[in-house]
Amino acid sequence: MQTDLDMKNTAGHAAIIRVVGAAIVQNGRVLCAQRGPDKSLAGLWEFPGGKIEAHETPRQALHREIEEELRCEVEVAEEVCTSTYQYDFGTVELTTFICHLINGTPHLTEHHAIRWMPPTEMPSLNWAPADVEAAGIISAKTLP
Repeated sequence: MQTDLDMKNTAGHAAIIRVVGAAIVQNGRVLCAQRGPDKSLAGLWEFPGGKIEAHETPRQALHREIEEELRCEVEVAEEVCTSTYQYDFGTVELTTFICHLINGTPHLTEHHAIRWMPPTEMPSLNWAPADVEAAGIISAKTLP
């Protein structure tokens, strides 16, 4: 079975892997998630989320991914940015959204750790390359 990481476009280049990330905001803090030791980019920080399936919009994918990864529900608000990064396994196009927690408490299911951080402290984390741009933009915001 071919995975997104194995797929090639018609020109023979690796397909772009389209993913979404949720900058979940609560009480002026942002949820940051650390990748597990058995994952690619182990130990780096990211906004939780994942791949957009063929039948989904980015917002639909984000709702599904947050339910799967954190066992909670979010309201997807404004788009922060879309960044592209060439990893050794392929090109990732990440669209990050500000989200608000509306039901449940985030639980670790895939990540090693999560932290609620004031935006101004987010630059102190070692971010996954595709998340750096969004983290920088969000760190300069005043959030509700």
